[in-house]
Amino acid sequence: MKKFWNGYIEASLIVKITIALILGVIVGLIFGKDAAVLAPFGDLLIRLLKFLIVPLVLFTLIVGVNQTRLGDLGRMGGKVFIYYLATSAIAIIVGLAVSGFFDPGTGMTLDTEEEFNVPENPGLASVLLNIVPDNIITAFSELNLLGIIFTAIAFGIAISALRSSSEHAELGESVYKVVNGLNEATLSIMKVIIQYVPIGVFAIVAEIVGNQGLSTLLELGNMIAVLYVALFVQLVFYIILLILTKTNIKQFFKHARTPMITAFVTQSSSGTLPLTLNAARELNLSRSLYGFSLPLGATINMDGAAIRIAVSAAFAANIVGDPLSFTDMLQVVIVGTLASVGTAGVPGAGIIMIATVFAQLGLPMEAVGLLAAIDVLVGMGCTALNVTGDLAGTTVVNKTEANRAENQPS
Repeated sequence: MKKFWNGYIEASLIVKITIALILGVIVGLIFGKDAAVLAPFGDLLIRLLKFLIVPLVLFTLIVGVNQTRLGDLGRMGGKVFIYYLATSAIAIIVGLAVSGFFDPGTGMTLDTEEEFNVPENPGLASVLLNIVPDNIITAFSELNLLGIIFTAIAFGIAISALRSSSEHAELGESVYKVVNGLNEATLSIMKVIIQYVPIGVFAIVAEIVGNQGLSTLLELGNMIAVLYVALFVQLVFYIILLILTKTNIKQFFKHARTPMITAFVTQSSSGTLPLTLNAARELNLSRSLYGFSLPLGATINMDGAAIRIAVSAAFAANIVGDPLSFTDMLQVVIVGTLASVGTAGVPGAGIIMIATVFAQLGLPMEAVGLLAAIDVLVGMGCTALNVTGDLAGTTVVNKTEANRAENQPS
């Protein structure tokens, strides 16, 4: 037994996850809905990952702020925000272009009696206000990532100021050492949790395949296929950006594949955040950069969801026999980009974004209910792309910062 356990620990993580995926599909197809008995093992993985989010984001960012100048932090933040906004718009354009080529939904009919209650869109103003939490404890308990980022930066700057002052330098240094120690302790815990990832992945995949089966996939296969083609095109776009910044693609995906696969299975960008942060650390990216860019990206940067908006809008328009005009497409790009930020961190965010765009274009809300039937199947690919986009963007910005440092006069 000990030999087996040591072999499991020493085996490549990606090999273990791949085997878990294959076994999960097989078990799901064989046992169907009975595979739900494995659900607690999948729930445990999600709980373990969420357990790490607050300490990992908080301590990583505080330490990161204390390892960089405030001016550099502000400049990097501007680059990250522009990247997230630009790639979200590009993702919608990609979705529309691919949809225009394949015309998903053409020939299908819509059940107008089907109703679907769409969650309320909180709006962009509400999301922006959430950046400053009115209660730190609530921000932590509700996993308000924007609030946690604000808290970490505020305390990080305060500790940095203490370390720089003549009066409290020793106290500030002591506090920093404690936070740095807690950060290292969190990383040690994460190394243990990572070993459970394959088991959780197996359980989640088995449950999803068992519940969804092949019937749902076949019924709306055209829509799903078009969406995944668009996701692949966006992935190629990331690869081009990485090549242009002279990033080693093989090394990037070697470390990115674990959070990508985990995001695909769990359908949670924020839940996968500990693994994404770990990948950034293994890629030797700046801690002060990825400490805020990845949590921020998990909250507002949803390129996969943006593609889903575009493909869904084209799908619904084709069903009613009124394909999107150029003006409609322009509205999808503008409204969809803003909606992808304005619904950040809200349960059912994908459905809310789709409904927001449908309302703007006058598309039938009944189509939202139809699309909700394949929510799991499309959500998996979209979430994986969300996480990939966050990590790719952080890598690109990190490269530009490294090049800037090299070109500065010594």
